[in-house]
Amino acid sequence: MDSTTHKLYHVHGMDSRSFLDLYFSNKEDMVFAEDFLTFPMGMIHYQFSTGRVKGTLLIDISLGSFIHLLYSASNSFKRIVLLRFQEKCIMELSRWLHDRTGAYDWSHTSSAAAELEGTRDQLQETEMRLRSSIKQILKCDFEQENISSPVQLPLADCVISAGILEMISKNEDEYMKNLEKTIKLLKPGGQLLLFAALDTTYWFAGAERFHCFKCNEEFVKNAFDKLGLVIDYCAVQRRRNVSDLTDYKAFLFIVGHKGE
Repeated sequence: MDSTTHKLYHVHGMDSRSFLDLYFSNKEDMVFAEDFLTFPMGMIHYQFSTGRVKGTLLIDISLGSFIHLLYSASNSFKRIVLLRFQEKCIMELSRWLHDRTGAYDWSHTSSAAAELEGTRDQLQETEMRLRSSIKQILKCDFEQENISSPVQLPLADCVISAGILEMISKNEDEYMKNLEKTIKLLKPGGQLLLFAALDTTYWFAGAERFHCFKCNEEFVKNAFDKLGLVIDYCAVQRRRNVSDLTDYKAFLFIVGHKGE
């Protein structure tokens, strides 16, 4: 099946809470913990703990309403802006940010972040630090020249993009255009930290089946090169679970910086 028979995340929307429960929860039957939680959090922690990624402004453009990739970032960045495609995801994030009733429970990830940082006894401080660093949650639209319109954001020192480009791109040309718009958010020398699901054609959120552009490691690396990103780091984790919810083969984590 192709994108004409699957729903498109940025067009049709999704059940954001079901998405979190299926792929990011602490439930016993959640089989994606190693790939969706442990691997990406470890990769992000490594980049920030080495001091390779730093600055003033970080922009996160990711799928859904997860926040676990940002704990380590909040050690280095005091201003984090989240860009999301769906109002439901923005509402979900806002509930957590303001610690409102019904907010999603991310305590399992704050605990994991504190363990990575060697501050296991400071769980509350870990969450508070991230909350204080997130300054804006904005809706984005890649059909616009300024994807955060009407807000004009300053150029960022770092952009984190997790799982979104392959979800909103129907083909290679769209992927390149969407990656180019992502790179335009960076100042010269700024870094893009990208997570991509490789060889994926679909994923489920609730009972709804969504499109995913099928790409491999070579394609993503070539895309970075063509658009002027110098690759600084790359890691691939092969799939470590069995599930019919999605058909990805591996996860790619790649870091590149924009030419001066």
